[in-house]
Amino acid sequence: MLTEVRAVALGVLLAVGTVDAAPAAPPLTLTPCELEHPLRLSALAAECGVLEVAENPDQPHGRQIGLHVARVGAISRRKQPDPLFVLAGGPGAAAGAFYASVSPAFARIQRDRDIVLIDQRGTGGSNPLECAEPEDLLGHASEAEIIAATRACLATLSPRADVAYYTTSLAVQDLERVRAALGLERINLYASSYGTRVAQHYLRRFPGRVRTVILDGVVPIGEPVGPASPIDAEAALERILRRCALDAACHARFGDPAADYRAVRGELADGRAVAVSIADPASGEPRRVSFTAETLAGVLRLLSYVPEYAALLPLLLHAGAQQDYAPLASQYLMVERSYAQTVATGMHNSVVCAEDVPLFGRYPIDRARLAATYLGTRQLDGLEAVCRVWPRGKVDEDLRAPLRSEVPALLLSGSDDPATPPAYASEAARGFTRRLELVLEGFGHGQLTAPCVDRIMAQFVARGSVDALDASCVRAARPLAFFTSLNGPPP
Repeated sequence: MLTEVRAVALGVLLAVGTVDAAPAAPPLTLTPCELEHPLRLSALAAECGVLEVAENPDQPHGRQIGLHVARVGAISRRKQPDPLFVLAGGPGAAAGAFYASVSPAFARIQRDRDIVLIDQRGTGGSNPLECAEPEDLLGHASEAEIIAATRACLATLSPRADVAYYTTSLAVQDLERVRAALGLERINLYASSYGTRVAQHYLRRFPGRVRTVILDGVVPIGEPVGPASPIDAEAALERILRRCALDAACHARFGDPAADYRAVRGELADGRAVAVSIADPASGEPRRVSFTAETLAGVLRLLSYVPEYAALLPLLLHAGAQQDYAPLASQYLMVERSYAQTVATGMHNSVVCAEDVPLFGRYPIDRARLAATYLGTRQLDGLEAVCRVWPRGKVDEDLRAPLRSEVPALLLSGSDDPATPPAYASEAARGFTRRLELVLEGFGHGQLTAPCVDRIMAQFVARGSVDALDASCVRAARPLAFFTSLNGPPP
């Protein structure tokens, strides 16, 4: 589906919110460095530096934290003066590691513009709020275990961080300090998932500093993320399995994959577990896994995010329906560990406990409807348990206020996104007078690496406008075909 919404602004922007002036930042010195892929598959040449900022802005001479900043230089010697800043998601992902894993998607933009990466405070190289926790803590632990682990995490972090000062409100001030320290007049923004909240709030605070913005997997600013997440995830899974049922090869191999899904959930209902013996996918060592409904929820949620993983779901569920849970258990261990390695849990908690969980009470939550989904209520209840312990930071009063911006905006969504469905982008789009919404059919969370999206982004940034932007190629974009065996999709 391709939805285009274009509106030419008439007159002068009358009200774009309060513009805060960030304190003056000293010049930022960058020296040669490398950005390493999270799995150590590759390394990219860059220039890196650290900008010292006050952890608590009200105590400018108190504890300082270093913001890790990297710049990947443009290829052209006559580069454009307005670089692209990349904002990662999570909350808790680091921009440097994120970029290193997806850098080819930005190659066209990098021809003419520098790419700037700031590890948001609490992530990556910027005083990361990382804690060692059991795998999928919110998915399987009791409330008492979650609270105990949360307190242990706080005790680990307290010598070097006051976790109340790691919110979006402070992140946008940090972003502005880095812009000023690099001597940049205006910048372009690419933001993924939670990073889209940061981008929208930065636009509110510093509207004159942004030339274009790309929002990928859009988080709306008007409501919290969480209460609808299980319902969104269930709907995405239903769409994925329906695509298989409508695909000739997938249907011939698996019949109705939704029936396999129901069979597996039924087998694991009422707290039942299946003992699975597998070779650990990382070490190869023998391992016993107690596969439960919570384990199933973890693997379904994370595999649904990416089309290449979603292509495995009918095969894995079919094996489970035949009492073979080893493929599901192996995938669970791989994706859960990968996720845990990319997200700083403490920073995630600082954002969610200040900005999302306090708003849950304002929204009707149908617990019976949530309980009918594969995620159920455990994740929601777990977050509330964490936030009963985690210190709550200050949040700007207008963080949730409607945004009004004339900055050209490109909004990207996947029709099968389990976290930020296209309706979220449509809601956010109302805040932009000049915007283009693209929905890629069959794709999941984040469209950065989808076919032809890199060309659309580069064209958009080069022009600085959505007018006459040729995005027709997304109509032909198709996700990876479903695996009909462990060897892959049919030829």
